[in-house]
Amino acid sequence: MTEPTRPSGAATRLTVLTGESDQWRHRPLYAEVVHRAHEAGLAGASVFRGVEGFGASSPVHTSRLLSLSEDLPVAVVIVDEDARIREFPPRLDGLVTGGLVTLEPCEVVRCAGGGAAG
Repeated sequence: MTEPTRPSGAATRLTVLTGESDQWRHRPLYAEVVHRAHEAGLAGASVFRGVEGFGASSPVHTSRLLSLSEDLPVAVVIVDEDARIREFPPRLDGLVTGGLVTLEPCEVVRCAGGGAAG
């Protein structure tokens, strides 16, 4: 495992959007993405469960209807220095096959550490 960084100032946010029921080798896909980000020494990763959403080829999933609540949207958000984030997507090859991966510039105004996201 690589030692995690503590970004400050200009950074990049990588977001992986997928479904809660998506799996990788009998493990939730979002958990595998977090594990690989940790292994890569990225500053931190957080998983957010959506209450409603849809993808390019799926119906709307919502927590408001019990019958549709088993595959809610999930976002894995990772923030680190631009160069470190841009090295990470190849680790997702073959892993994220039905979701969406985005990169956005952002600014870190505080990175206290010790919390859920590093």
